[in-house]
Amino acid sequence: MAILENIRKRTTVLILIIGMALFAFVISGIFTSNDFSGGKVGSAVGEINGEEISIDDFRRKIERASRRSGPTNSSMQLVNTVWNQVERNTILGQQIEDLGIDIEQDQIINVIKSSPGIAQNPQFTDENGIFDEAKFRDFIAELKINAPAQYNDWLQDEEAIIQSAKEQTYFNLIRAGVGATLKEGELDYKLTTDKVDIRYVRIPYASIPDSTFIITKKEISDYINEHPQDYKQQRSRDIQFVYFEDKASAEDEAVIKDQITKLLGDTVEYFEERDETDTIPGFRNTTDNAAFLDRNSDIKFDTIYKSKNELPLKFADTLMALNIGELFGPYNDGESWKITKMVNKKPNGSVKASHILITWEGAERANPEIKRTKEEAEAIAKDLLKQAKAEGAVFAQLARDNSDGPSAPRGGDLGYFQEGVMTPKFNDFAFGNAAGHIGLVETEFGYHIVRVDDKQDLVQLATLSREIEASDETLNSLFTDATKFEMAATSSEKSFSDLAKENEYVVRPVNKINELDENLPGLSNQRAIVQWAFNSETEIGDIKRFGISNGYAVVQLTAKYEEGLMSVEDASASVLPVIRKRKKAAMIISQNQGKSLEDLASDNNTNISTASALTVKTPTIAGAGREPLVVGTAYALAEGSVSDLIEGETGVFKVEVTKKEEGPALENYSTFANSIQASNGTRVNTSVFDALKENSEIADNRATFY
Repeated sequence: MAILENIRKRTTVLILIIGMALFAFVISGIFTSNDFSGGKVGSAVGEINGEEISIDDFRRKIERASRRSGPTNSSMQLVNTVWNQVERNTILGQQIEDLGIDIEQDQIINVIKSSPGIAQNPQFTDENGIFDEAKFRDFIAELKINAPAQYNDWLQDEEAIIQSAKEQTYFNLIRAGVGATLKEGELDYKLTTDKVDIRYVRIPYASIPDSTFIITKKEISDYINEHPQDYKQQRSRDIQFVYFEDKASAEDEAVIKDQITKLLGDTVEYFEERDETDTIPGFRNTTDNAAFLDRNSDIKFDTIYKSKNELPLKFADTLMALNIGELFGPYNDGESWKITKMVNKKPNGSVKASHILITWEGAERANPEIKRTKEEAEAIAKDLLKQAKAEGAVFAQLARDNSDGPSAPRGGDLGYFQEGVMTPKFNDFAFGNAAGHIGLVETEFGYHIVRVDDKQDLVQLATLSREIEASDETLNSLFTDATKFEMAATSSEKSFSDLAKENEYVVRPVNKINELDENLPGLSNQRAIVQWAFNSETEIGDIKRFGISNGYAVVQLTAKYEEGLMSVEDASASVLPVIRKRKKAAMIISQNQGKSLEDLASDNNTNISTASALTVKTPTIAGAGREPLVVGTAYALAEGSVSDLIEGETGVFKVEVTKKEEGPALENYSTFANSIQASNGTRVNTSVFDALKENSEIADNRATFY
């Protein structure tokens, strides 16, 4: 009904827009009969090494994942999560099938027994808390008869359990072949403990201006072709857009402010059934704030008393200073105009306190492990009271060390609380004493050494609020502006950016959008825009208007990137620094061949520096940064030897080894060999799957369906 009402209100505007749209169709053909995805391709959401992934099965998995995850994940997040799992299961399943790995019934039960969620469920355990296989089987049999949907869910769980067990067997077989010899352990030990001291000269690459070299497109292209793995790119798109935000105008704000201001005063209304007029109290004079706000406000009357820190920060001081019956406003708080009335006040209505609880055996909620008597508890409490009152005492530490209460880890801090929250004797002490007072209180829970930390006034407020919303006129104008801009950008010879600038619109670019993206910076979740950008019929330069949740976006496709090697233009930003560094290194080396450390430093206006206790495992040189090649070269040289010029990370180095110190020899290096083996073992699952995926032929059609 709300949509129909909006359509009725905008009839004139719609006629204008339809005319514009027909005109745009004639001149640009921006509307097509095809959907954004260009039509569905087959019935497979993907294919992995020749094995098709059925879209029907895939959708069932997504439905199940959606039921389990609830509303926390977006549709594309679910799609991607399920795809990743299907991809993993399929690739590993193919390997497992080729190897003939299988799981027997008793192995499945063993896996189930090791699952805490099942094995520790009281429904499946005997009187001794031991997993009872018969109970579990009976439960599944009952599901099959009485709860088919849950039984089908269990079948998928069982399939996942079997798959997991097979995968574990597969990885264990690989892990069994991953070892480390004692020699590898010894080398690992030496790389960590053998140290080297050096003198060195570094000629920084930054000492040569970048402008010294002119790098051609061919050089960049050659470098990309030499390092294809480093310059792969996914299929992606660049867009730019102008955002027409659905927000209230200054005129809308003024109207709403005027409306809320008028509600302050009394109004005279005529009642036909009584044939008389009556005065209706406004917000200033009403005695029934709840009823008034129910009729006139977006915020209902809140009877709860609030402290200053619970009020809007910008207005808290002003609101707290109001007298009972006094009003403040209208004031703009976020997205609303508000007027607030002080209804009531409670001076010192909120107390912050800390306590140390000493309880006894039999006291309410006492820890069963506590065996002290009430008399012993009283003696301890009185002693702690003296300590707490002593000069220099740290109450929080006394609470952490001695309190039996759950607030002990927080130093006894109970936070702020209002009248009636605590047990009566505790409540009376806290509200009856000034901040800073420390005393002893006995309650049903034990003896409390209580410190009153702070007190705050509480206020009860009635707030008349009206959300600042765009009027129908503003929304119509927004719709018209967005459509006019779309039509102009589509038909004009001027660029998208120039037209936006003429109209004082901001153009926002979004680069390298991937095919399965859904969130666009500045627009949030806009899957339709991504699908349009990847539609085979959408060309570079094409423009389209999209209705989004809070306005409109007029979008232009600005670039397409296909899967494969990056172009020279796209890769130049990362390739140019590498090629420049190479050229600088070659120039420095060619100009400084055969020079001693002293001559090298003198001729290049730098100094001889020193670094000590360098190891191959931590190849960082103070003042130069991480330099693994330089440290590795020094490690391989004999004491007193001087290296050739070395092309390092930050400059060209020449190194003299001044001292080498070997770590003490060990009788056995098995500890280090075992550490290497364990480290390699933990990487098996991830590394093996990554390698298998890298060598798989995967056709991913998700973007066709979602």
